[in-house]
Amino acid sequence: MTSGAAARRRTLAVAAASGVAVLALSVAACGSSGDAGLARAAGVGPSSTGRASSGPAGSAVGASSTGSSGGGTSTGARAPGGTQAEAARRADPFPAVGTYLAQRSGTVLAAVYDVRTGQSWRLGDGPAQDEASVVKLDILETLLNASDGTGLSSASQGLAQQMIEDSDNDAATSLWYAAGGATGVAAYDDKAGLTGTTPSACVVCDDFPWPGWGLTTTVPDDQLALLKQLIKPGPLLTSGERQYALSLLENVTPDQAWGVSGGVPAGVTVALKNGWLPLNDDSTDWQINSEGWVSGDGRDYLISVLSTGNPTEQYGIDTISEVSSLIWAALG
Repeated sequence: MTSGAAARRRTLAVAAASGVAVLALSVAACGSSGDAGLARAAGVGPSSTGRASSGPAGSAVGASSTGSSGGGTSTGARAPGGTQAEAARRADPFPAVGTYLAQRSGTVLAAVYDVRTGQSWRLGDGPAQDEASVVKLDILETLLNASDGTGLSSASQGLAQQMIEDSDNDAATSLWYAAGGATGVAAYDDKAGLTGTTPSACVVCDDFPWPGWGLTTTVPDDQLALLKQLIKPGPLLTSGERQYALSLLENVTPDQAWGVSGGVPAGVTVALKNGWLPLNDDSTDWQINSEGWVSGDGRDYLISVLSTGNPTEQYGIDTISEVSSLIWAALG
């Protein structure tokens, strides 16, 4: 990215993430090979496939927690269906993640919400990060909420499927405008309780070759708030709309099924959306994000991982996949 693009990103970025206050994880660069190939026809998509993971598993570092021991910050009361004893047994899943990330380059922010106990944990402290294509979930929810329970038109359904399952950028741009652009998305975010997300002010941005909605900035807690709209009854989305959105997230194209699916065995439900974006012209600074719902084999949780400063696309994918694998194991 040119200096003008860097200035644009700084202008669009949020200075700090409200409600996310724990250990900063920004460490010195480590070398790793990987693929860069951002553009896929009209959309955005990595050339890598599967549930790749790399790097050693670590053990414990972190800040204080409430309601569980370990490395992250834990909050939340007992959820319906859980018991207080069950909640007390849930250990913080982040200690091993902290040690692993100390060996990686870049800055990682993450959050996990245990659906059964109502506990949540946060890892990382820093400014909100660019969403890249994970903003497409926000676009989808904004449109569904605006439909007043009638659902999307057949044309919009076709675009929504391309936007979520294939991460198609042209479809996302059309639906961004249909949702009311930054104003419409911000209004929905306010209703959903997001406090650290700022929709991009431009779609065609100076010195930036990709659609500007990818420069919407966010924090992991806000992404969990969006995911909660899909798995819990509430006033914003109907049951049918929630099931529809989840069906798209559960059927992303196989070469985009990486990230928070890392370490998750076959047969477990994974509904996810990923994002990837080069932040400079040389493709040596990548934003890689992944978020979703993981349910099965004794676990039921929401997870959001944002990572910036990755030297390659594949490097960021590997980092998030290993983070996911460590969290899956820790919640078992």
